[in-house]
Amino acid sequence: MRIGVPKEIKNHEYRVGLTPDSVHEMIAHGHEVVVETNAGAGIGANDADYEAAGAKILSTAKEVFDAAQMIVKVKEPQAVERAMLRPDHILFTYLHLAPDADQTADLVKSGATCIAYETVVDSRGGLPLLVPMSQVAGRLSVIAGAKALEKAHGGSGTLVGGVPGVEPAKVVVIGGGVVGSHAITMAIGLGADVTVLDRNTAVLGQLAQTFGPALKTVYSTRSALEKHVLEADMVVGAVLVAGAAAPKLVSKDLVSRMKPGSVLVDVAIDQGGCFETSKATTHSDPTYIIDEVVHYCVANMPGAVPKTSTYALNNATLPFALALADKGAKQALLDDPHFLPGLNVIGGQVTCEAVADALGYDYVDPATALEQNGQSQAA
Repeated sequence: MRIGVPKEIKNHEYRVGLTPDSVHEMIAHGHEVVVETNAGAGIGANDADYEAAGAKILSTAKEVFDAAQMIVKVKEPQAVERAMLRPDHILFTYLHLAPDADQTADLVKSGATCIAYETVVDSRGGLPLLVPMSQVAGRLSVIAGAKALEKAHGGSGTLVGGVPGVEPAKVVVIGGGVVGSHAITMAIGLGADVTVLDRNTAVLGQLAQTFGPALKTVYSTRSALEKHVLEADMVVGAVLVAGAAAPKLVSKDLVSRMKPGSVLVDVAIDQGGCFETSKATTHSDPTYIIDEVVHYCVANMPGAVPKTSTYALNNATLPFALALADKGAKQALLDDPHFLPGLNVIGGQVTCEAVADALGYDYVDPATALEQNGQSQAA
């Protein structure tokens, strides 16, 4: 199979779909790889590195899309990229379709086979291709929030860890999953006063065992959420419902009553955000202020540290990308019941139930859709 790696074009997105090491693995499996020039510049991988791994360098994204059977990316395809998709394309990347009607409509129209990293599952129901970026985003959330707390950025002027004789910031993490646990790790490491809210008592128990008395664990009720949000200097929204739009857990009214200069960091913004006042921002303009509360809602947070993020992501995605290339999409997905939920769109049909429900499409079972469309490109 011929695999294409275009340069990412989302605002300040420096990650890349395949590292040179991953390209070398693809070549070793007998496949061809075409890479857009400078696609790996953001991770310190130049064209010569890709050529040494066996890839062919092409000048434009259009050349890559025209040549490739499978497109491997990081972020969801932008409108200009979606226009280049064909029915015989396999697209393998993050999609986050539930809050993105325009992208979904374009992917449905394209007829392409679109597989989302974020809805692939593992044997325990986890999200293995989301985990590495959730780890990065969780840690970055506290770093970004700490910066936003500085007075020059609209914050209250509070140092997260305080100093001897001065109390540290109160950091509240909503959601104790992968993002939340890594946000907690960073916040405690900086010396903050940290509280986590979750509705899963097993999760709270595990976090309490991991972090000990340095972490306050609270079962999340409406009253508890309101109390701790109002007391917080920083709130990290770390809630995820796989494939679906994030629930709005903090209302506009609650935001309006928060402490002036406090900070909201919405890591769920890719799925629409878990604060009612959230709207997606970019690395070039990451924050805005509503009711004297600073909002940090960058939709591609891990893109700020592309080298770490890309290598962590490739560690997780490469086995799946190889399966697609070796077997073709149909066989690779049908052979692996944990990979199959990654299929979101194929042949104009929506095969992720959460996306179909959120956007009003008819849902088609992914195995049924694969059989109907006969997608079986192979090397």
